[in-house]
Amino acid sequence: MARRAARNPDYFLLAIFVILLVFGLAMLASASSDMGKTLFNNSYYYLEHQIIYGLAIGAVGFFFAYRLDYQNFKKASFVMLLVSVMFLILVFTPLGTTVNSTNRWLRFGPLSFQPAELMKLTFIIYLAAWLSNTKFKRTTDFQSGLLPFALVSGIIGALLILQPATSTVAILLCAGLAVYFVSGAPWKYIALIVVSALLLVSLVIYATPYRRARIEGYLNKSANLQGQNYQVNQGLIAIGSGGLWGVGYGQSVTKASYLPTPIDDSIFAVIAEELGFIGASFLIVLFALLAFRMFWLARNMGDQFGRLLLIGFATVIALQAFVNMASISGVIPLTGVPLPFVSYGGTALAVFITMMGVSLNVSKYAR
Repeated sequence: MARRAARNPDYFLLAIFVILLVFGLAMLASASSDMGKTLFNNSYYYLEHQIIYGLAIGAVGFFFAYRLDYQNFKKASFVMLLVSVMFLILVFTPLGTTVNSTNRWLRFGPLSFQPAELMKLTFIIYLAAWLSNTKFKRTTDFQSGLLPFALVSGIIGALLILQPATSTVAILLCAGLAVYFVSGAPWKYIALIVVSALLLVSLVIYATPYRRARIEGYLNKSANLQGQNYQVNQGLIAIGSGGLWGVGYGQSVTKASYLPTPIDDSIFAVIAEELGFIGASFLIVLFALLAFRMFWLARNMGDQFGRLLLIGFATVIALQAFVNMASISGVIPLTGVPLPFVSYGGTALAVFITMMGVSLNVSKYAR
């Protein structure tokens, strides 16, 4: 189906994105102030780094993602995926940097980034391009559709598991499955993938002591409060301390010494403590509005590639936000993923900003 002529971007989506971005930088400034002062004698150390290595690079990505005809990403999707896979492999070479027993970083001189974050962008672009190719019946055919989808997803999932980055695997593959389903894949294929994935994940968890310990800690939250359950316990204390209105911006007590990783995995607990139930709910509503708006725009797209891009990106953002907030709240087992647009991490912020550049570009063609 031919695309409609380009119009203005969806201003409602743009407004939610900008509010989330400003809110995230403001909360990072608060959550990181004590840590920055203690470690670097600069309360704004982490905020400055986020602006330089996240916001600035993301702004460049946003500019090109928004200005280029988004159909160009379809042509370059396979090369983009290959480059991302190569980066995932390189983390296990001398170019990779090991942090806390994980191989998630690549370092080129003074610059470093996480290839897993880049994969969230390129994998969705590749899938959307691959599934929107009308020359092949990839959504319904087993040999030319399901098998290649499972093979590519499996290779990427295996590389991420080895880092290890289990939560990223779950988010990425769930988003990929959503794109595959919306493209027209039959229920029996979806069911087969889900069952196979659950069996594989269960085996990985059972075979890995630290992953198994997290599940056991989740099932018995009152045990090992100074060990496996310490972070969640402190997160719940911080969230509960906020009450309805919070203790006030910048006034968190737990971020200074009690709460581990207050600038990334646990930042939602700091938000709930300082801004209370009202502030935390405001953030949750923002994420919900962003995702639902992208789903609504996807429904009104005449172009299949653009529709699948919006579905994939919305699912990645919504799932990652849910996993971050739910894990520190004790709703699901503790895992480490950044809160989109909020947590410290230049690669993640740059990728999500670029992702929104593509989404706003696509929104110009929605009915």
